[in-house]
Order: sequence, then structure tokens, then C-alpha cells
Amino acid sequence: MWPESDQTLELLDKARTGDDVAVNQLMERHRDSLRHLIRMRLDQKIRRRIDVSDVVQDVLIEANRRLNVYLENPAMSFHLWLRQIARDRIIDAHRRHRASARRSVDKERSMSVPQGYDHSSIRLASQIGDTDLTPAAAALQKEMARRVETAITQMDEHDSEIIIMRHYENLSNQEIAESLELTEPAASMRYLRAIRRLRSLMEQEDSSIAD
Repeated sequence: MWPESDQTLELLDKARTGDDVAVNQLMERHRDSLRHLIRMRLDQKIRRRIDVSDVVQDVLIEANRRLNVYLENPAMSFHLWLRQIARDRIIDAHRRHRASARRSVDKERSMSVPQGYDHSSIRLASQIGDTDLTPAAAALQKEMARRVETAITQMDEHDSEIIIMRHYENLSNQEIAESLELTEPAASMRYLRAIRRLRSLMEQEDSSIAD
């Protein structure tokens, strides 16, 4: 989802010397990744009111403004730092929308659960037990994707967030730990607990359908 780190590190080194061209290249090479993240995590109802490109531009302007502070003390990877700025903008957008539309967003979540990302949802469904899904079973795959996405909305926000970071944002356990300020073993344990809870929710739905 994010650009390779080698060129990013080179651009960061140049940015430290005051190279404005490198700063612009640094921001531009992350624009598409930011757009993908914001489109995925911004509630669909809010996207009818707010242009994703405007949010992306706001994030890049803020990142540019704060870049020198980051360069002095890069406490996390550059793309995770950008992600944090984007996350704050998304949360602000959700709060403003709820205030102006009297809580028209159904779930009180700081970031939206991705919907319509069938491939990610299908892979997750396969991991938690439905390993017999085949490419030919398009209708079944679509239904499994819907069920996974619905189950994630029913989870505690800490559980749903780490699953989304891992399976929809494709962050590694190391990146998740860095972003959440956890040790890698703690991040791994939180993820495993969340997966167990997701599996339990899916099994409960299977039982209710069977009844």
C-alpha cells in the first residue's frame, strides 16, 4: 500500500539538507497511498459531503508544515507518521459530520470499517476458517465478504482497528506495534485475541443461521 522505503529514506536525507525539490517528491510519492487509505477509512456517508482529494491535500499540507519537526526526531517510519496525520483528519471529519448531521453516522467509531474491499475480506474469511472458498464461488465469496465486514463492525474498536490495520491496510506486525506504541509481542497478542473474537462472532452467526 505504501511506497518502498529505500527511496523515501533518500528523499528524507535530502530534505534534511533543505532540498525543497526532495520534499515535494516525498509528498507526491505518497499521495496515491494516502488517497487509498482515506477513501477506505472515511465513512461512505461522509464521502458524499467531503471530497477525498481535499482531505489528502489537507494531510499533505499539514505534513509539509510539520516536516522539520519530524526530521529532527523521527519517532516512527515516515509513512506511519503520514498515516497518523491522515487518521487525525479522518477523525475530525467524522466528528464534524456527526455534529452537523446529528449523528447520521450509524456507528460511533473514530474511523470507518472498510466496506466493499471484497478481496481483503475474502482472504480474512479464509484465514479464520473458510478455507474451501474457490474463485468459482463468486456469489459465496461476495456473501462471505459481507459477513466479515458486518462482523468487524460489531467488534470493540480496539479489536476491529488492529484487524483492519493488518488485513486492509496491510501493515506488518512491526508497523502496527510502532503505530500503536506497543511492543511487537503485545501487538501480536492483541491481534490474535481480535482474530479469535472475530472467529467467534462468525461462528455465532453460523449457528443462528442453522437454527
